[in-house]
Amino acid sequence: MPEETELPDTHMAETAIPDDRIGALIGTDGKSKKRLEKQGDCEITIDSDTGDVEIESDESVDVYFMQEVVRAVGKGFNPSTASLILKKDYLLQSLNIKDYAGDDDVTRVKGRVIGTNGKTRETIEELTETHVSIYDHYVSIIGRAEHIQAARRAVEQLLNGQSHSSVYKSLERHKDKVTRRRLEQGGF
Repeated sequence: MPEETELPDTHMAETAIPDDRIGALIGTDGKSKKRLEKQGDCEITIDSDTGDVEIESDESVDVYFMQEVVRAVGKGFNPSTASLILKKDYLLQSLNIKDYAGDDDVTRVKGRVIGTNGKTRETIEELTETHVSIYDHYVSIIGRAEHIQAARRAVEQLLNGQSHSSVYKSLERHKDKVTRRRLEQGGF
């Protein structure tokens, strides 16, 4: 009698993304979805009518991280940037602008984080080595744990009305600390 082998347990999670982000998740000819499936060792099923996304894998940890990647795409990141989360030393954090401003002020407060021609967002990204997306009424950040808190703090300060110059000074101090730490550790 042949020896029985157990089939691996399949783990699954469901999430949803906004309708206007479905195309970004799928990509041209399904390339983004296929690349994410390969990188994350998962199978992704997308309902193009509802935005519902189902993720399956033999490993629950793979499902968890891919769910975070899909959430990131839903928050405005392109799939390549969102896939950084699969490196497992990267995190996703999102802030709801409505927690800091009334419905009438969301656009104005969002503009404070974006800055003229995107300068403020770019400065935060550069000085914290993170990626920032402002989509709908959310500001989302992808970065390493050591940097994501500095970026989040800067965004919160801007959302709370702190001056851009004081936020930039705080970010410069963070960047200097990181640089000193790297130099002390013998690398850059």
